[in-house]
Amino acid sequence: MGMRMKVNWSEGAAIELAQRGYVELPGLLGREECEWAAGLYEERELFRSRIDMAQYRFGRGEYQYFRDPLPGLVRDLRDALYRRLVPVANDWAEMLGSRVFPLDMDGLIEECREHGQTRPTPLLLRYRAGDYNCLHQDLYGEVAFPFQVVCFLSEPGRDYKGGEFLLVEQAPRAQAMGRALRLRQGDGLVITTRHRPVQGKRGYYKVNVRHGVSPVTEGERWTLGIIFHNAK
Repeated sequence: MGMRMKVNWSEGAAIELAQRGYVELPGLLGREECEWAAGLYEERELFRSRIDMAQYRFGRGEYQYFRDPLPGLVRDLRDALYRRLVPVANDWAEMLGSRVFPLDMDGLIEECREHGQTRPTPLLLRYRAGDYNCLHQDLYGEVAFPFQVVCFLSEPGRDYKGGEFLLVEQAPRAQAMGRALRLRQGDGLVITTRHRPVQGKRGYYKVNVRHGVSPVTEGERWTLGIIFHNAK
């Protein structure tokens, strides 16, 4: 399936991402694309591993990591989003004195390979009633792109209840602050993978960010996760 890309990316979106640690991308995918992507879950040959979250105390529910080659829609989505996000990533790298990232996905994949990170990380997640995801960060090695994108494949209220997306940030020497977000089917959400820069009196400092999902109370909730860096 080809992908209908609909990203209204602007300088304002980059500013919002820095200020809040996330930015919404309404209508990133159409309903047909969402249903098609969720339907891939039973095609086991497309995936390299399946994770039962309860087994590892990650929460409850399950997800599967895609294997290479990625399905066309997933590959095209990852490539298009990376091109929009890498300039912001490199602005943040300058602020924080950290690594600068290649300007395209091929360059990032090669950098990951040099650090022993060869396994693809885009994934499909399925939540049913009672399922949830504990607060975490998706870090798989030394190379970690500072953003990832969550694509919401189900419609809240119609397909499921509960299951809010959770973001919690922890500034140094401060109490943690949380947000609960509910996005529509087809919406995307760019989030901070690890931390975001904040201007202080002596330059920029890091605010740590974790994400998760509150318990689903009814129905079935599907998401597609686009993580850019590979895993070891």
